[in-house]
Amino acid sequence: MTHGHSPIRVAINGYGNLGKAVEQAVQAAEDMELVAVFTRRDPATIKPQFCEAVAVSDALQWRDKVDVCVLCGGSATDLADQGPEFAALFNTVDSFDTHAKIPEYFAAVDAAADAEGHLSVISTGWDPGLFSLARIIAQSALPDGKTYTFWGRGVSQGHSDAIRRIEGVETAIQYTVPVEENSQRIRAGEELELTTREQHTRECFVVAADGADRERIEREIVTMPNYFADYDTTVHFISREEFDRDHTGMPHGGEVIRSGHTAGGARQVVSFGLTLESNPQFTGAFATATARAVARLAREGRTGAMTVFDIAPAYYSPLSAEELRSQLL
Repeated sequence: MTHGHSPIRVAINGYGNLGKAVEQAVQAAEDMELVAVFTRRDPATIKPQFCEAVAVSDALQWRDKVDVCVLCGGSATDLADQGPEFAALFNTVDSFDTHAKIPEYFAAVDAAADAEGHLSVISTGWDPGLFSLARIIAQSALPDGKTYTFWGRGVSQGHSDAIRRIEGVETAIQYTVPVEENSQRIRAGEELELTTREQHTRECFVVAADGADRERIEREIVTMPNYFADYDTTVHFISREEFDRDHTGMPHGGEVIRSGHTAGGARQVVSFGLTLESNPQFTGAFATATARAVARLAREGRTGAMTVFDIAPAYYSPLSAEELRSQLL
């Protein structure tokens, strides 16, 4: 890989928690510059710190001024459409994380990017992303074994949102918590068949409206299908003051553990973990490193869609190949 190129010109689509985190990460990177933030809102109402805000309908006019666009919309509603749309305009990076739909999403983005000679890396971040890499490497080294993924302790934005939609709830937050006893047994080398309930519990902190029926709210939470019914769920009712003091951060993290045997019969355990004070800031930081990889791979003529599985680690780093060999190998 050659260095000494002009800075990588980065655009951001979407200016929520993730978009703001990417903005900070790009600004801190010496080999990148932020050129635009695309938004569905009125551009006059958002104030990026380091570049101009542009209506998303004008993105086409930026085709020749952007090396990589980082898509910071949500997987539930935004990316299914935005991923292929933007892959036709720019080289892109996204953090699409609806695991069951990744194959069809990949195919749609691959077709759109390939048709226009662009490169798109989908589903980057920490899971999918770094945890995916941990799973593939551990499974390749230990083919005879079982992989476990634990998430938390951390805030689940989707689950928190689901509670906030219940009548009588002013605000709420939900933490996903690994069942420590079982994760310790796996780290110690046991291979367990764990149900959903045996891997994680869910802890909810709720500010109820004055006079709201707390028993009904609690019942609606713990019986909610897809979100809470399959888990041991604890609900705490707290004051708005306590909520604002203790529950406004976005911590997260987790661990991938592979437990198995090598061909000679020895028991081996591989683990990779993260402890994050800010989930969006870390996801944004890795998406920004991925943008560097996309810019380099695109210069080499790569097109279509790729995932973290297809990128050599050196492409993420601002260091030269010689520096990487002398410092990190």
